[in-house]
This record gives sequence, C-alpha cells and structure tokens, in this order.
Amino acid sequence: MTDIILSRNRLVLMLIALTLSLSINAQENSNTRQARQIFDKTYNMVFGPQGCNLTYAVNIVGVYKTEGTIWMKGNKQKFIESRYSAWSDGKDFHRVDKKKKTIEIHNPNSAKRDKYASKFKFVPDNYIYHITAKGNDFIITLDAKKGVDGVKHAKVVIDKRTREPKSLKVKVMLFWCTVKISHFHSGINDESIFRFPSQDFKGYKVIDKRPD
Repeated sequence: MTDIILSRNRLVLMLIALTLSLSINAQENSNTRQARQIFDKTYNMVFGPQGCNLTYAVNIVGVYKTEGTIWMKGNKQKFIESRYSAWSDGKDFHRVDKKKKTIEIHNPNSAKRDKYASKFKFVPDNYIYHITAKGNDFIITLDAKKGVDGVKHAKVVIDKRTREPKSLKVKVMLFWCTVKISHFHSGINDESIFRFPSQDFKGYKVIDKRPD
C-alpha cells in the first residue's frame, strides 16, 4: 500500500512539473511571438519598400564613434557624416572621404565597399526573440541560434506608441556596438537624393574599384 501511495505521489508531482513546464513554455512562446511581431513591424518601417531616413550616433566600445544621417530605400542608400559620405543609386556606390579628398567607386553589392558590413550580417529568422516593457518603450532582445555568424546578440529599444526604433545594441565577436537613433521618418518620395552630386566634389581624386 505504501508503494502505491508513493507511486501515486510521484505521478502527481510529475504531472504538476509537466503542467508547470507546459505553462512556462506557453508563456515563452507567447512572449517570443509578441517580440517577433513588434520587431517585424519596426524592421519593416526601416527596411520596407517605402524607405526611411534617420539620424544615428554610433559607439563601438568607446574606441570608435561617429554620427550622421542615412537615407535608405530598397537597394539605394545615402549617408552623410562629418568626414565620410556615400551615395548608392543601385548601379554604383560612391564613397567620399572629405579629409583625403577622394571618391571611391564600387559595385553597390560588393562587400569590399565596406570591410565591416559582413561582420554585421543580419537575417531575422536566425534569432530567438524576447520582449520586456519599460516605461514608454519595448525592449527586444535577440539571441543568435546555434551556428549563426555575424551578430550574436542584440537589444533593440522601440517606442511603444509609434513603434519607431530608438536605439540598437549589437554584439559581434567580443565587442559591443551601440547605435542611438533619432529623427526617424518612414517614407521617401524623392529618389533623386541617391544620385551622386559630382559637381560638389570637383578636384577630388577618383578611385574606381569596379568591377569588385
């Protein structure tokens, strides 16, 4: 009789443990779904076909800092910083170094146009998502799935009301990169801004890297 009671108690404990486990997994799955839904909304505001522009301030472990404004739409891009600027109309990529007075021309799809680009490769489906709320913001954390290269961990701060991004923190190998985002605007109508204004850089040395 004692063995039967002990077996029954063990069964009850196992069922309770299983129920708690299922409950926790259900909560985690619900959290993951919510995190991904909100992340996808913001991601599409930034990288969707309508395009966007924003101001950024980058800090890589206190060693490298820069700030500027970027415009993006499809495969077109433009950014302006104090020293460097770039224009990509989908056919050619022009990068200007105002200090050296040089213009580099690359294939817009070439990894050589930016030596850091491959390190920040990001595919949304390669991550596990989790969300928490803090004040007026959502904080979404991303952890890379096993075997994923590039960005290993990330934390995105999103405005609850507008769903606009406010900051991004990513870990690549052993270092962290923080990006503060402001003046976000979704939607670009005038695509002429992506054409390189060669008249503004007369006298600059042209370095043509194509085909690369």
